[in-house]
Amino acid sequence: MGQCCSKGVSGDKGGSVVAVGDGNSAVSTNNRPKPPPSPVRQSVGNGTNYTNNSTPAHSFTTSPFQSPYPAGIAPSPSPVGTPRRKFKWPFPPPSPAKPILSAILKRQGGTSVQPKEGPIPEDEGGEGERQLDKSFGYAKNLTSKYELGKEVGRGHFGHTCWAKGKKGELKNQPVAVKIISKAKMTTAISIEDVRREVKILKALSGHQNLVKFYDAFEDANNVYIVMELCEGGELLDRILSRGGRYTEEDAKSIVVQILNVVAFCHLQGVVHRDLKPENFLFAKKDEDSPMKVIDFGLSDFIRPDQRLNDIVGSAYYVAPEVLHRSYSIEADMWSIGVITYILLCGSRPFWARTESGIFRSVLRADPNFEDSPWPAVSAEARDFVKRLLNKDHRKRMTASQALTHPWLRTENPFVPLDILIFKLVKSYIRTSHLKRAALKALSKALTEEELIYLRAQFNLLEPKAGFVSLDNFRMALMKQTTDAMREARVLDFINLLEPLSYKQMEFEEFCAAAINTYQLEALENWEQIASAAFNYFEQEGNCAISVEELAQEMNLGPTAYTFLKDWIRPSDRKLSFLGYTKFLHGVTIRSSSTRHHR
Repeated sequence: MGQCCSKGVSGDKGGSVVAVGDGNSAVSTNNRPKPPPSPVRQSVGNGTNYTNNSTPAHSFTTSPFQSPYPAGIAPSPSPVGTPRRKFKWPFPPPSPAKPILSAILKRQGGTSVQPKEGPIPEDEGGEGERQLDKSFGYAKNLTSKYELGKEVGRGHFGHTCWAKGKKGELKNQPVAVKIISKAKMTTAISIEDVRREVKILKALSGHQNLVKFYDAFEDANNVYIVMELCEGGELLDRILSRGGRYTEEDAKSIVVQILNVVAFCHLQGVVHRDLKPENFLFAKKDEDSPMKVIDFGLSDFIRPDQRLNDIVGSAYYVAPEVLHRSYSIEADMWSIGVITYILLCGSRPFWARTESGIFRSVLRADPNFEDSPWPAVSAEARDFVKRLLNKDHRKRMTASQALTHPWLRTENPFVPLDILIFKLVKSYIRTSHLKRAALKALSKALTEEELIYLRAQFNLLEPKAGFVSLDNFRMALMKQTTDAMREARVLDFINLLEPLSYKQMEFEEFCAAAINTYQLEALENWEQIASAAFNYFEQEGNCAISVEELAQEMNLGPTAYTFLKDWIRPSDRKLSFLGYTKFLHGVTIRSSSTRHHR
């Protein structure tokens, strides 16, 4: 089985990675049972987690990358060595490793795998460095509004301090102030990361499992982000305090909270890109305290039909498609699958002693569900994790779908609106008559288990007299609108549903429109569903079709004729069972809508 999940200083025996702790984590290990040795938890980005714990009990020295603090705030200790990790490959890395390393160095401002010595010469940098605009336009009166106290967290780009409000609504209330050093903003990317983090925190609002944003300030040396103080510690600490894993019942409560806030973010057009136990904090120290997601330093706005290609995240939690440089919000669902795996068994599903080895494991290895304690874990829980850790991102559940999974059914969670419904309906109303007939046959074969999610989504559209139209989709989305949704241009997607303004859709057709063939293929009973669907299709929709007509249906050229002819029965020139199942999801054509980041 994978390596046990733990915290602390570690490095790999072969010297391939040198790092201290986690670049995004700062928690106390003084009062924690000593965990077994573990590989380094690598992370990429500028985030800083904060807790109410004391400074880690590691070996520290004064940081050569120190940035001045406001008057009265003492410098914070820094891990031994330099914030840039050293990467030495003991063997040629898998194909994604080199671009990943390049992306890491570019984001952190490096041009070599070797760390630079000494402080960053802010005033003596190269020509590119002098041209960087580090003015954010934030207020500069932090100390007049907040009294800063001790450090409670540390990350690669900054620290987090406890603070207390001096005036206004937050007078005498404790808050957390994330302090990000401008000296470490050595690239336009790192500056934009900070700017975008503040914009996302400000734009996202109103969810109980999202850390509250209060304000942002700056001075000549730092950017200050004032947020809600979470005093209950990290989820990772809670896992370790329970002996390394949660019981199934307790894990359900954690997973439901994670899914709820991630579903909210995805609907708003925000992908987190760094979900891990260290980035979930408990508001209070109580066992039943609500949990908050933090650290949006690597997050980004994303349109419903957009794919990203910049490689960011933490190695153990990164999705395969991120390593392949083409991903969307499904990457967050993979990370939730990793977190759930850890919650239930206490080990990481993908592990190696080097970063390249971790990436190879993510791309090629399958999680271990055979060793203890998995035989004692319920079949529903195992199925839940497997459906999130599917290497084909198209087959993964969305956050809203996961909330309707049988494993979480006893928690009776609220099922939020899913942006996937809008994407699928858009495709349905633009497809051919034959494809709609195939999908309608498939919808008739669905069991009650699969209909639970679809019925919940249909009801969220608030149908009138059993029908939904364009107005229902528009109003349902507008009710959830935040500034983040506007920034990500999610509302523009409604314009693509314009054909619905001329028709109404009842529940049966809605099911056909909102069905996801790839996700159904991941089910154990897919063959039974497909067989029953084909019988319906034979009765109501199957008709004679030539290879040329089928190619035209699927927008394919003559080169596709060779394999398309195998989809048609010679006896009556109709689609065979093989042809029907292939026709349902078509032939994958590489998308050209990927956003390119420098």
